[in-house]
Amino acid sequence: MTTEGIHLTDDIVLRPTVPADAAAVARAYDRNRAHLGPWEPIRPDDFYTEAGQLSRLTQLDEQRRAGHIERWVFDRGDGEVYGNITLSNIELGIFLNARMGYWVDAALNGRGLATAAVSAVCDHAHRRWNLHRIEAGTNVENFASQRVLAKCGFEEIGLSRAHLFINGKWSDSKQFHRILHTDPVPTA
Repeated sequence: MTTEGIHLTDDIVLRPTVPADAAAVARAYDRNRAHLGPWEPIRPDDFYTEAGQLSRLTQLDEQRRAGHIERWVFDRGDGEVYGNITLSNIELGIFLNARMGYWVDAALNGRGLATAAVSAVCDHAHRRWNLHRIEAGTNVENFASQRVLAKCGFEEIGLSRAHLFINGKWSDSKQFHRILHTDPVPTA
């Protein structure tokens, strides 16, 4: 498990998500419903509750302990959550790959936090797991997220038609990747 925080600015730290964050995560998603609506699936009502998030974060914590996922929240030290960034489908061995997803609270948009977080997590993934490659996808209309990925050295690699069921319809996604290093894979 990642235990250290990653300082993005003087007032924002990425820190590992824990089940005790359930109430703050629920408030963050509820506060950002309109902001995230175009890029997210339609969520059941309990997704926006502490109980719903506790169940979800407990499952994520189990996946984290199994080494398949790592997730951080944007923290200002005030007990609230202001977005998150996740590495999922972490694969070691000869692939050394993961998928990345992220969002930042509408109140903090425009501060470069997504760019700082994506860069920091890429660096962390290289140091911690020696990951070779990280993939990310965006809805084709999510130009802001595409700019973040481009600024962080991601290359567009293709279009996935009818890829995800987002906001009540099958949506196309642009796919990106970033090669973190080209060192040989250590042999066992």
